[in-house]
Amino acid sequence: MQGFTELSEEQRQQFRDDGYLIVRNALNEDMISRLIEAGDRVIASKERLNRYTTHGGIYDGYRNCVTMDDAFVPLLTNEVALPLVIQLLGSNLQLSTSHLIYRHPDPPGTPSGARKPGWHRDNGRTQLDLGQDNYPRIGLKCAFYLTDLSQPQSGVTMLSPGSNQLTERIEIPEGKADPANAIEPLLNPGDCVIFEYRTWHAGAPNFTDITRKAIMIGYAYRWLKPMDYVKQQLDFVEKLSDIEKYLVGEEIDGTLEFQPQGGLNPLNEWCEQHGVLPDRHGA
Repeated sequence: MQGFTELSEEQRQQFRDDGYLIVRNALNEDMISRLIEAGDRVIASKERLNRYTTHGGIYDGYRNCVTMDDAFVPLLTNEVALPLVIQLLGSNLQLSTSHLIYRHPDPPGTPSGARKPGWHRDNGRTQLDLGQDNYPRIGLKCAFYLTDLSQPQSGVTMLSPGSNQLTERIEIPEGKADPANAIEPLLNPGDCVIFEYRTWHAGAPNFTDITRKAIMIGYAYRWLKPMDYVKQQLDFVEKLSDIEKYLVGEEIDGTLEFQPQGGLNPLNEWCEQHGVLPDRHGA
Protein backbone atom coordinates (compact mmCIF):
# COMPACT_ATOMS: atom_id res chain seq x y z
CA MET A 1 0.00 0.00 0.00
CA GLN A 2 1.86 3.03 -1.30
CA GLY A 3 -0.70 5.81 -1.12
CA PHE A 4 -1.89 7.96 1.75
CA THR A 5 -5.33 9.55 1.95
CA GLU A 6 -5.60 11.76 5.01
CA LEU A 7 -8.81 11.68 6.98
CA SER A 8 -9.97 15.23 7.62
CA GLU A 9 -11.44 16.26 10.97
CA GLU A 10 -14.71 16.95 9.17
CA GLN A 11 -14.77 13.38 7.84
CA ARG A 12 -13.89 11.96 11.24
CA GLN A 13 -16.74 13.90 12.82
CA GLN A 14 -19.19 12.89 10.08
CA PHE A 15 -18.32 9.23 10.49
CA ARG A 16 -18.74 9.53 14.25
CA ASP A 17 -22.06 11.37 13.95
CA ASP A 18 -23.62 9.83 10.83
CA GLY A 19 -21.92 6.44 10.51
CA TYR A 20 -20.79 6.75 6.90
CA LEU A 21 -18.58 8.59 4.41
CA ILE A 22 -18.92 8.96 0.63
CA VAL A 23 -15.52 8.78 -1.05
CA ARG A 24 -15.45 9.84 -4.68
CA ASN A 25 -13.21 8.24 -7.33
CA ALA A 26 -11.78 5.49 -5.14
CA LEU A 27 -11.32 3.40 -8.30
CA ASN A 28 -9.98 4.53 -11.67
CA GLU A 29 -11.49 3.51 -15.00
CA ASP A 30 -8.96 0.77 -15.66
CA MET A 31 -9.62 -0.82 -12.28
CA ILE A 32 -13.38 -0.58 -12.77
CA SER A 33 -13.11 -2.35 -16.13
CA ARG A 34 -10.98 -5.15 -14.68
CA LEU A 35 -13.34 -5.64 -11.77
CA ILE A 36 -16.43 -5.76 -14.00
CA GLU A 37 -14.74 -8.23 -16.35
CA ALA A 38 -13.80 -10.47 -13.42
CA GLY A 39 -17.18 -10.06 -11.75
CA ASP A 40 -19.09 -10.95 -14.91
CA ARG A 41 -16.93 -14.03 -15.36
CA VAL A 42 -17.47 -15.18 -11.78
CA ILE A 43 -21.22 -14.55 -11.83
CA ALA A 44 -21.52 -16.49 -15.11
CA SER A 45 -19.82 -19.51 -13.56
CA LYS A 46 -21.62 -22.49 -12.07
CA GLU A 47 -19.55 -22.35 -8.86
CA ARG A 48 -21.71 -23.01 -5.81
CA LEU A 49 -19.12 -22.54 -3.05
CA ASN A 50 -19.93 -19.27 -1.23
CA ARG A 51 -22.58 -18.30 -3.78
CA TYR A 52 -25.19 -16.05 -2.22
CA THR A 53 -28.44 -15.55 -4.14
CA THR A 54 -31.43 -13.89 -2.48
CA HIS A 55 -34.81 -12.29 -3.12
CA GLY A 56 -35.74 -14.65 -5.92
CA GLY A 57 -32.51 -14.05 -7.82
CA ILE A 58 -32.71 -10.25 -7.70
CA TYR A 59 -29.39 -10.44 -5.85
CA ASP A 60 -26.63 -12.75 -7.03
CA GLY A 61 -23.05 -12.89 -5.84
CA TYR A 62 -20.34 -14.56 -3.82
CA ARG A 63 -18.95 -14.20 -0.33
CA ASN A 64 -15.17 -14.37 0.23
CA CYS A 65 -14.92 -13.20 -3.38
CA VAL A 66 -11.29 -12.03 -3.02
CA THR A 67 -10.28 -15.67 -3.42
CA MET A 68 -12.14 -16.11 -6.71
CA ASP A 69 -10.18 -13.86 -9.06
CA ASP A 70 -6.87 -12.01 -8.76
CA ALA A 71 -8.57 -8.82 -9.96
CA PHE A 72 -10.35 -8.53 -6.61
CA VAL A 73 -7.22 -8.75 -4.42
CA PRO A 74 -6.09 -5.08 -4.81
CA LEU A 75 -9.33 -3.96 -3.16
CA LEU A 76 -7.89 -5.25 0.14
CA THR A 77 -5.33 -2.44 0.12
CA ASN A 78 -7.05 0.18 -1.99
CA GLU A 79 -4.87 3.27 -1.56
CA VAL A 80 -7.86 5.58 -1.15
CA ALA A 81 -10.10 3.52 1.15
CA LEU A 82 -7.76 1.51 3.38
CA PRO A 83 -5.86 4.55 4.76
CA LEU A 84 -9.22 6.03 5.78
CA VAL A 85 -10.24 2.75 7.39
CA ILE A 86 -7.03 2.63 9.45
CA GLN A 87 -7.57 6.21 10.61
CA LEU A 88 -11.14 5.35 11.62
CA LEU A 89 -10.59 1.95 13.27
CA GLY A 90 -6.86 1.69 13.97
CA SER A 91 -4.41 -0.85 12.56
CA ASN A 92 -5.44 -4.04 14.40
CA LEU A 93 -7.53 -5.10 11.40
CA GLN A 94 -8.58 -8.19 9.51
CA LEU A 95 -10.74 -8.77 6.47
CA SER A 96 -14.21 -9.56 7.77
CA THR A 97 -16.02 -10.07 4.48
CA SER A 98 -15.60 -9.62 0.74
CA HIS A 99 -18.86 -9.71 -1.14
CA LEU A 100 -19.40 -9.51 -4.88
CA ILE A 101 -23.00 -8.31 -5.34
CA TYR A 102 -24.94 -8.04 -8.58
CA ARG A 103 -28.32 -6.41 -8.05
CA HIS A 104 -30.55 -7.08 -11.06
CA PRO A 105 -33.47 -4.82 -12.10
CA ASP A 106 -36.77 -5.30 -10.32
CA PRO A 107 -39.62 -6.95 -12.23
CA PRO A 108 -42.49 -4.80 -13.54
CA GLY A 109 -45.02 -3.94 -10.87
CA THR A 110 -42.54 -3.71 -8.01
CA PRO A 111 -43.73 -0.93 -5.67
CA SER A 112 -41.46 2.07 -5.18
CA GLY A 113 -41.36 1.37 -1.44
CA ALA A 114 -39.88 -2.09 -1.87
CA ARG A 115 -36.65 -2.53 0.12
CA LYS A 116 -34.59 -5.58 -0.72
CA PRO A 117 -33.15 -6.24 1.78
CA GLY A 118 -35.09 -4.28 4.38
CA TRP A 119 -33.56 -1.96 6.97
CA HIS A 120 -30.90 -3.73 9.01
CA ARG A 121 -27.50 -3.55 10.67
CA ASP A 122 -24.62 -5.76 9.59
CA ASN A 123 -22.90 -8.48 11.60
CA GLY A 124 -26.27 -9.36 13.10
CA ARG A 125 -24.83 -11.95 15.47
CA THR A 126 -23.27 -9.14 17.50
CA GLN A 127 -26.65 -7.50 18.07
CA LEU A 128 -28.18 -10.80 19.10
CA ASP A 129 -25.40 -11.53 21.57
CA LEU A 130 -24.85 -8.03 23.01
CA GLY A 131 -28.13 -6.24 22.28
CA GLN A 132 -28.77 -3.08 20.31
CA ASP A 133 -27.76 -0.90 23.26
CA ASN A 134 -24.36 -2.56 23.65
CA TYR A 135 -23.29 -2.75 20.00
CA PRO A 136 -19.89 -0.97 19.70
CA ARG A 137 -18.05 0.25 16.63
CA ILE A 138 -16.13 -2.90 15.71
CA GLY A 139 -16.19 -2.96 11.93
CA LEU A 140 -17.15 -1.25 8.71
CA LYS A 141 -17.65 -1.91 5.02
CA CYS A 142 -16.14 -0.23 1.97
CA ALA A 143 -18.78 -0.53 -0.74
CA PHE A 144 -17.11 -0.03 -4.12
CA TYR A 145 -19.69 0.68 -6.83
CA LEU A 146 -18.81 -0.22 -10.42
CA THR A 147 -21.89 1.00 -12.30
CA ASP A 148 -23.73 4.31 -12.68
CA LEU A 149 -25.97 5.08 -9.72
CA SER A 150 -26.35 8.79 -10.40
CA GLN A 151 -30.14 8.55 -10.69
CA PRO A 152 -32.56 7.57 -7.90
CA GLN A 153 -33.96 4.04 -7.75
CA SER A 154 -30.90 2.46 -9.35
CA GLY A 155 -30.44 -0.16 -6.64
CA VAL A 156 -28.05 1.74 -4.38
CA THR A 157 -27.66 0.99 -0.67
CA MET A 158 -29.76 3.48 1.29
CA LEU A 159 -28.51 4.79 4.63
CA SER A 160 -29.98 6.31 7.78
CA PRO A 161 -27.55 9.00 9.04
CA GLY A 162 -26.91 8.82 12.76
CA SER A 163 -28.41 5.35 13.15
CA ASN A 164 -24.98 4.06 14.15
CA GLN A 165 -25.65 5.66 17.53
CA LEU A 166 -29.05 4.07 18.12
CA THR A 167 -29.47 1.89 21.20
CA GLU A 168 -32.70 0.35 19.95
CA ARG A 169 -34.19 -0.77 16.67
CA ILE A 170 -34.67 1.88 14.03
CA GLU A 171 -38.07 3.57 13.88
CA ILE A 172 -39.95 3.54 10.58
CA PRO A 173 -43.16 5.64 10.58
CA GLU A 174 -46.36 3.72 10.02
CA GLY A 175 -47.20 3.47 6.33
CA LYS A 176 -43.68 4.48 5.29
CA ALA A 177 -40.89 2.41 3.79
CA ASP A 178 -38.02 4.28 5.41
CA PRO A 179 -36.93 6.12 8.55
CA ALA A 180 -37.56 9.85 8.36
CA ASN A 181 -33.94 10.81 7.60
CA ALA A 182 -33.14 8.08 5.06
CA ILE A 183 -30.88 9.02 2.16
CA GLU A 184 -30.32 7.43 -1.24
CA PRO A 185 -26.75 8.34 -2.27
CA LEU A 186 -26.24 9.25 -5.92
CA LEU A 187 -22.97 7.70 -7.02
CA ASN A 188 -20.74 7.39 -10.06
CA PRO A 189 -18.73 4.33 -11.09
CA GLY A 190 -15.67 4.11 -8.87
CA ASP A 191 -17.21 5.84 -5.86
CA CYS A 192 -16.99 4.15 -2.46
CA VAL A 193 -19.30 4.37 0.53
CA ILE A 194 -17.68 3.54 3.85
CA PHE A 195 -20.25 2.71 6.50
CA GLU A 196 -20.23 1.23 9.97
CA TYR A 197 -21.70 -2.19 10.66
CA ARG A 198 -24.00 -0.39 13.11
CA THR A 199 -25.38 2.01 10.48
CA TRP A 200 -28.86 0.93 9.44
CA HIS A 201 -29.16 0.48 5.67
CA ALA A 202 -31.45 -1.05 3.05
CA GLY A 203 -31.57 -1.82 -0.66
CA ALA A 204 -33.33 0.73 -2.87
CA PRO A 205 -35.30 -0.64 -5.83
CA ASN A 206 -33.60 -0.88 -9.18
CA PHE A 207 -36.01 0.47 -11.79
CA THR A 208 -33.31 0.83 -14.46
CA ASP A 209 -32.50 -1.76 -17.12
CA ILE A 210 -28.92 -2.11 -15.81
CA THR A 211 -27.59 -4.54 -13.22
CA ARG A 212 -26.04 -2.72 -10.29
CA LYS A 213 -22.55 -4.12 -9.69
CA ALA A 214 -20.63 -3.67 -6.46
CA ILE A 215 -17.98 -5.25 -4.27
CA MET A 216 -18.12 -4.73 -0.53
CA ILE A 217 -14.93 -5.17 1.48
CA GLY A 218 -15.49 -5.36 5.22
CA TYR A 219 -12.87 -4.87 7.92
CA ALA A 220 -13.14 -5.57 11.63
CA TYR A 221 -10.83 -5.99 14.59
CA ARG A 222 -8.66 -9.10 14.57
CA TRP A 223 -10.32 -10.43 17.71
CA LEU A 224 -13.66 -10.67 15.85
CA LYS A 225 -14.25 -13.82 13.81
CA PRO A 226 -14.59 -13.10 10.04
CA MET A 227 -17.99 -13.67 8.45
CA ASP A 228 -16.83 -15.42 5.27
CA TYR A 229 -14.02 -17.74 6.28
CA VAL A 230 -12.11 -19.30 9.16
CA LYS A 231 -8.73 -19.70 7.46
CA GLN A 232 -7.94 -18.89 3.84
CA GLN A 233 -6.61 -21.60 1.51
CA LEU A 234 -2.82 -21.83 1.25
CA ASP A 235 -2.73 -21.43 -2.55
CA PHE A 236 -4.53 -18.09 -2.15
CA VAL A 237 -2.38 -16.84 0.73
CA GLU A 238 0.91 -17.70 -1.00
CA LYS A 239 0.39 -15.10 -3.72
CA LEU A 240 -0.34 -12.22 -1.35
CA SER A 241 1.94 -9.43 -0.10
CA ASP A 242 2.74 -9.24 3.61
CA ILE A 243 0.06 -6.61 4.21
CA GLU A 244 -2.50 -8.66 2.28
CA LYS A 245 -1.55 -11.78 4.23
CA TYR A 246 -1.94 -9.91 7.48
CA LEU A 247 -5.36 -8.62 6.44
CA VAL A 248 -6.63 -12.14 5.77
CA GLY A 249 -5.57 -13.25 9.21
CA GLU A 250 -2.13 -14.75 8.63
CA GLU A 251 0.80 -14.38 11.02
CA ILE A 252 3.75 -13.18 8.96
CA ASP A 253 6.75 -13.27 11.32
CA GLY A 254 7.00 -17.06 11.64
CA THR A 255 7.57 -17.10 15.40
CA LEU A 256 6.16 -19.91 17.53
CA GLU A 257 6.21 -18.02 20.82
CA PHE A 258 3.14 -16.42 22.35
CA GLN A 259 2.97 -12.71 21.53
CA PRO A 260 0.71 -10.58 23.74
CA GLN A 261 0.44 -7.86 21.08
CA GLY A 262 -0.57 -10.33 18.38
CA GLY A 263 2.68 -10.48 16.44
CA LEU A 264 4.16 -8.38 13.67
CA ASN A 265 1.70 -5.95 12.11
CA PRO A 266 2.92 -4.39 8.82
CA LEU A 267 0.13 -1.80 9.03
CA ASN A 268 1.96 -0.29 11.99
CA GLU A 269 4.94 0.45 9.75
CA TRP A 270 2.59 2.27 7.38
CA CYS A 271 1.16 4.22 10.34
CA GLU A 272 4.62 5.26 11.49
CA GLN A 273 5.59 6.33 7.97
CA HIS A 274 2.54 8.59 7.65
CA GLY A 275 2.26 9.84 11.22
CA VAL A 276 -0.96 7.96 11.92
CA LEU A 277 -1.82 6.63 15.37
CA PRO A 278 -2.20 2.83 15.18
CA ASP A 279 -4.80 2.65 17.96
CA ARG A 280 -8.27 4.10 17.51
CA HIS A 281 -8.61 5.16 21.13
CA GLY A 282 -5.68 7.52 20.62
CA ALA A 283 -7.26 9.25 17.62
